[in-house]
Amino acid sequence: MPPHKIKEVHRQSASDVTTVVNSLEQGNKDRPGNMHSTNSLLSREQLVKAYKLMLLSRRLDEKELSLLKQGKAFFHIGGSGHEAIQVACAMNLKPGHDWAYPYYRGLAFAVAMGFTPEEIMLAELHRAEDVMTGGRQMPGHYGKPSLNIPTQSSPTGTQFLQAVGTALGCTKDGKEQVVYVSSGEGATSEGEFSEALNWASREKLPVVFVIEDNHYAISVPEWQQTAGGSVFEIVKGYQNLGRFKVNGTDFAESYAAANDAIARAREGQGPSIIVADVVRLLPHSSSDDDRKYRPKDEIDKDHARDPLLVIEGLFLDNQILSQAEMDEIRKETKKRVDEAADWAESRPLPDPATAEHYVFAPTDTYAGFSFEKSFPAGKPVVMVDAINHALHEELELNRQIILWGEDVEDRKGGVFTATKGLSTKFGRERVFNSQLAEASIIGAAFGASVRGLKPVVEIQFGDYIFPGMMQLKNEVGMLRYRSNNTWSCPMVIRVPVGGYIHGGHYHSQTIESIFAHCPGIYIVYPSNSADAKGLLKTAIRMQDPVIFLEHKGLYRQSYAMAPEPDAEYLVPFGKASIRREGRHISVITYGAMVYFALNAAKKLAERGIEVEVVDLRTIVPLDKEAILQSVKKTNKVLVLSEDTRTSGFGAELASIIVEEAFEYLDAPIRRITAKDTPIPYSPSLEPAILPTEAQVLKGLEELAAY
Repeated sequence: MPPHKIKEVHRQSASDVTTVVNSLEQGNKDRPGNMHSTNSLLSREQLVKAYKLMLLSRRLDEKELSLLKQGKAFFHIGGSGHEAIQVACAMNLKPGHDWAYPYYRGLAFAVAMGFTPEEIMLAELHRAEDVMTGGRQMPGHYGKPSLNIPTQSSPTGTQFLQAVGTALGCTKDGKEQVVYVSSGEGATSEGEFSEALNWASREKLPVVFVIEDNHYAISVPEWQQTAGGSVFEIVKGYQNLGRFKVNGTDFAESYAAANDAIARAREGQGPSIIVADVVRLLPHSSSDDDRKYRPKDEIDKDHARDPLLVIEGLFLDNQILSQAEMDEIRKETKKRVDEAADWAESRPLPDPATAEHYVFAPTDTYAGFSFEKSFPAGKPVVMVDAINHALHEELELNRQIILWGEDVEDRKGGVFTATKGLSTKFGRERVFNSQLAEASIIGAAFGASVRGLKPVVEIQFGDYIFPGMMQLKNEVGMLRYRSNNTWSCPMVIRVPVGGYIHGGHYHSQTIESIFAHCPGIYIVYPSNSADAKGLLKTAIRMQDPVIFLEHKGLYRQSYAMAPEPDAEYLVPFGKASIRREGRHISVITYGAMVYFALNAAKKLAERGIEVEVVDLRTIVPLDKEAILQSVKKTNKVLVLSEDTRTSGFGAELASIIVEEAFEYLDAPIRRITAKDTPIPYSPSLEPAILPTEAQVLKGLEELAAY
């Protein structure tokens, strides 16, 4: 692609100087139908501003490397060579109005959007006042609420779906906001990139995908990553997607493409992708040595395309700035960065006492909740209908709630009919089918929730949640903590789980122990319809993400029916229910296993053995006090869980009891769990793997006799 030409330069005062930048016929061929005009106007003032921002980013990059070599910082990931495209995009956005998901190499974008050198240095030196993460993450994870930039994470490609969710929220608010999301070309190999393009293109969402193509994913060259070696070519099939291919080291060309792509999104024409050919002038990170895998002549060619050299050459050729003027700007910029680093170094490190803070919202934020202020007294209702009624009531109460998932719309209303009637009553703007992609469902919910909506999404079966594991573990669960409490993503993920329905391997799994390993996510597991309704309503009103587990085997069981609570009935998290009082043995359990315990307890009561049944109701938070009080009263305990024996949640319960109530035990803890195998399909095989009521009864008898 040929370089831009300056058609005319008026040497007047800075405010009057206008540079008319040719947008290139060749460029128009690369992006048919996307250019709004053949010319983009850039004033001298804008070009000088861009240069100062690019130079500031470069000096910050260099200072960060210097601090690393001095042992004052521990990691660096540079953006040198990417400055032109990033500054061009930022200068076309409206900071604090538009939204942005820059990736870890987005230093120039960050400073162009409004991050100060002091803020960048606070992050590099892991100081308590770091506005991005409070020293909780490595540098390069940009985020600031006032700029509408959610604090970013390290996993590549997760930001794409989050940007889609935020754009979804923007369209619902109708504020003509644009969502910027960037990555390197390597991240486009992640499946979530394609999922995000699909959703954004299908719905014509205002997302601008910026791919900063430096041709290496750490050491892997683009030709080994991408079919045909071209991200620009592989995305051509998405309807409604505008495509731009630019020399990302050329500010003027990058600015023209960004201007058109962002205008296109703002006018409701749909998403665009800008594939910017850039250079990586540093190794991947401070932990890398690119000389091991890059030929010297290739590195030299990249340095010849340094975007600072390109814009300085343009200035000299067109008499926009003299060499002396540029030298003065360089001197002032270096001084500014050095002073910022010195100041940041004088600021305090984070207090170790705060290291456990902000996994969840501070407890005082729940002061407005009024729990169990009535008693369930309505007509008995099956669990699936209680869940449906809770969704109806909360959607009616809060217009910020939106609901999506596979098959959730009428006339299907979900595979278990839990969402029946919702899309009919509230419309498809609020209740709609998603694409069949669990990462999309959860990642978009993240983006919508940071935008201010309250997503309640459905994963069709617990067995299929794992494509969304990256979003749950590293994104949803960590946002509040990694942002030092400046961001949160309150959302509810409803998930049918459990066996006893002859569902075989892939419709019978329990997943609570896996997600109990994910800090920052509440886990709810009701055993009856009244609790299901009250807990779901609480979950929807929480300020943190909740995985709401619904046992499929209980959906329509008469024994799980209870009188329906009213619309204001909320059940607190972390408060177990004593389903049966007893004095001889405690059963600690949850979900469908509650009924095995109750039935066995009833039989033993006929023999004078009183069994106490503790229904946990929530896995996270766990009511340890109720568990320990029961064990201290009965002195014998059976832990009952449908999860696997090895590393299942029952093992955690047993560990707590041993650690905190060992001296009260009159017998070894007995565990009854599923076997360490998948769940088989045949009705003769399933009971050989899952717990049975007969096993529970036998275990209690043995404990009673001990």
